[in-house]
Amino acid sequence: MQTPAPFDYERATSLDGAIASLKAHEGARIIAGGHSLLPMMKLRLATPERLIDINDLDELAYIREEGDEIAIGALTRHVELLESELLHDRFPAFRDAEQVIADPVVRNRGTIGGSLCQADAAEDLSAVCTAVKARVVIRGQGSSRVIGMHDFHRGPWMTAVGEGEILTEIRLPVTPGAGSAHEKVERRAGDWAIAAASVAVWLDGDTIADVGIGLSAVGPMTIGLTRAEELLREATLSEELLEQAGAIASEDCMPVPDGRGPVDYKRHLAGVLTKRALRRATARALQQEV
Repeated sequence: MQTPAPFDYERATSLDGAIASLKAHEGARIIAGGHSLLPMMKLRLATPERLIDINDLDELAYIREEGDEIAIGALTRHVELLESELLHDRFPAFRDAEQVIADPVVRNRGTIGGSLCQADAAEDLSAVCTAVKARVVIRGQGSSRVIGMHDFHRGPWMTAVGEGEILTEIRLPVTPGAGSAHEKVERRAGDWAIAAASVAVWLDGDTIADVGIGLSAVGPMTIGLTRAEELLREATLSEELLEQAGAIASEDCMPVPDGRGPVDYKRHLAGVLTKRALRRATARALQQEV
């Protein structure tokens, strides 16, 4: 039976207290849902000396509209993202993704902050947040900073959250003409993706005013398709354009062969899913304009 290395445990009663404890204890880790961290601890792939449990910090659990943004607290559970009508109306890609993430047990306890901070290349919400151009708030002792998703993930299992810091909030820009979608292929319901694509588009008539594309499970980390975005931005919407974007997705991803499939298959999926997500996202954006 696999067991974690010994560790100390602390139940945080305030955000400032959790940050202070992180600062005071080298090798400490934050835990909320624990569905990613605990399996890694059992395999000794992660060996934190101290776990700081933030489940009592209700001030980090919310989904609300603030001016021209939607703010999501880092402790917001997957099930709350799934059921949020505000989020579904503004960014339906979140519900698309949550419907294919794991199972109800995981969705009831897992959090968006934990998902993003795990920095798993096959994780769905990282692709969604990349596509919708989310920004994240990182707080330390006496200061906080806001960065975009392209700067948040630094590499496999690596983020911009530093020593003594906590991800506290995700901010989504609300702009007219938006539509979004998430597409995924998996071996069985709730499994990690073989490949997944998230897309957000902002239309001005039949012109793509802006676009974001994120891919999961086809590279060492979540992939933002910059070259495809440049092709689509300020272009007139057409099926030929979406085909070209799908071809770029196949070319620009970086899959490796594994038990889920060979490289050629994953490249093919990346292109197909990108086109499919683009079609659904643009259709939803056009509905918003009606």
